[in-house]
Amino acid sequence: MVIPVHDVNPVGRTPYVTYALIAANVFVFVFMPGLAGSVPGDSEVARLCHTQAFLEQYAAIPQELIRHQLPRLVPTGELAPSGGCALGPPGYDKSPALSVLTALFLHGGWLHLVGNMLFLLIFGNNIEDRLGRVRFALFYVACGYAASYGYAFLNADSGDPLIGASGAIAGVLGAYLVLYPKARVWVLVPFLVFLPLRLPAWLVLGSWFVLQAVYSSGEGVSDVGTVAYAAHLVGFVAGMILAWPLRPGTPPPPEPRGLLFGRRARPGW
Repeated sequence: MVIPVHDVNPVGRTPYVTYALIAANVFVFVFMPGLAGSVPGDSEVARLCHTQAFLEQYAAIPQELIRHQLPRLVPTGELAPSGGCALGPPGYDKSPALSVLTALFLHGGWLHLVGNMLFLLIFGNNIEDRLGRVRFALFYVACGYAASYGYAFLNADSGDPLIGASGAIAGVLGAYLVLYPKARVWVLVPFLVFLPLRLPAWLVLGSWFVLQAVYSSGEGVSDVGTVAYAAHLVGFVAGMILAWPLRPGTPPPPEPRGLLFGRRARPGW
């Protein structure tokens, strides 16, 4: 897979929402329970149990999204006397629908986080510039929800936590393909060494989508169960659909009028 590093597509305004999303994701990851040093003691098992309990409460879980109910027993975050992680009745009131939003800011590791934020940084600024800040924030969340629920419907019996901003960012990629298919993107192509190439966005993002489809089918990967490739596909298509009315040749949407947060809305907000 090629690694994008920069797109040749200037923007007309500072992408504050994109930067804020990146900062929020990094902040949550750094303070997410289960990282080395975040749990008292040096026990790897203790960190694992604490992480499982945290994800059970704040991650999106397909079974819960479809059935709208919590399991009878969940990880408590404590060690069981016989070893492993203790289970008990949930001591919290979790909203499955709201868990989709919280899950968008959780990541399973530095590689997961950095990869997502790199794509968001490169492609998110142009989508924010085209949609405006408020519409972009709503678009981002909408794609995240579409990806999570789409994956849940395809895996209704799964109890595995679904975390990460990948579905929402896939929507950003789908929108970019619709709005800026001819924009040039600098990428690194692994071929003995990393070769820098400047390729059209339709080729970079189109090949990314095809690769996700191949991986979703289980071809070419041994750990398909650990990555929600189907969520990437749903998010990407959702982004394309939402961006389609704004494709090249169509006029931009009118800016909202009226009061917003107690003052008159300004263009881009």
